[in-house]
Amino acid sequence: MSLELLPDLILTMLLLIMAWGALYAPQRADAMTLFIGFGVVVALTWARLDAPDLALAEAAIGAGLTGVLLMHAARALPAELHQSNRTATYWGALAFAVVASLMFLTHLLYDDSLLSAGLLDAESDMTPRLRTLADAAVADSGVEHPVTAVLLNFRAWDTLLELLVLLFALNGLRQLFPDKRSGDNHATSQWPESLALMSAWARVLAPLLVVTGGYLLWRGSSEPGGAFQAGSLLAAAAVILRLTGLLPALRWSSVLLRLSVVAGALFFLAVAAATAIWGDGWLTYPDAYSGLLIIAIEVFATLSIAITLSLLVIGEREDLRT
Repeated sequence: MSLELLPDLILTMLLLIMAWGALYAPQRADAMTLFIGFGVVVALTWARLDAPDLALAEAAIGAGLTGVLLMHAARALPAELHQSNRTATYWGALAFAVVASLMFLTHLLYDDSLLSAGLLDAESDMTPRLRTLADAAVADSGVEHPVTAVLLNFRAWDTLLELLVLLFALNGLRQLFPDKRSGDNHATSQWPESLALMSAWARVLAPLLVVTGGYLLWRGSSEPGGAFQAGSLLAAAAVILRLTGLLPALRWSSVLLRLSVVAGALFFLAVAAATAIWGDGWLTYPDAYSGLLIIAIEVFATLSIAITLSLLVIGEREDLRT
């Protein structure tokens, strides 16, 4: 086994330890902390696998927005639910990680022995057939990056359904909150007064997130990036500003806010209907306008993703009611 595989082995052990710890930590606060750390390690793993698109999304959502959402939800739990009677879970996590890592190491050594014996050809073409077909069709997709071509051209229906899932998730969240007449004493989320240092950092970090999100959206057609990554970073900026009191509450009563939530799905559906009526079929873009349509879809999708994720994390209860 070469030293190049050592980072992979370390990441594997960290993933197993943090995953087990997040599931069986004695303290709920420890579990949430380990879950956030797990998201960071998953992002590093995707980066190690040369998938920066997924790494960016995981870092922003798995390690960022989801962690904030969990911590906010934990504040509403009774104190007795923050304790657990499980014992020896960390030792179990360590034992599980060691055993799994040894199996992984054995697998790597076994493959190396097969290569050295000539039973496997290291130079053989192992590229999956679907990837080969996708790379060959990128030139006709309207964009330069193969991931963007797959998500917004070859398999555009998948991306449309993902936007609809986000929309349904927000709608489902709205159903969970009681009506004002139910007498809920916790109708409004009360955010604690932020520290001066945190507010100062927010004023610097939030604009950087906005600029980076815009850059990822712009570069998404030719480099790793796109609507989901850009929307995630914009939502992270909104969450930071809201937690520090620099952003007013997102009012569901605002017509512009509601239109922003559904803009991505509606525009995507409009393009699908237009291509079905005047084109060659549902979401079959004309070659001359495919690039322009994909960019337009990504712009509207970025807006919807950013607003939806922001509402899921920092939406005020009275604004999320039906």
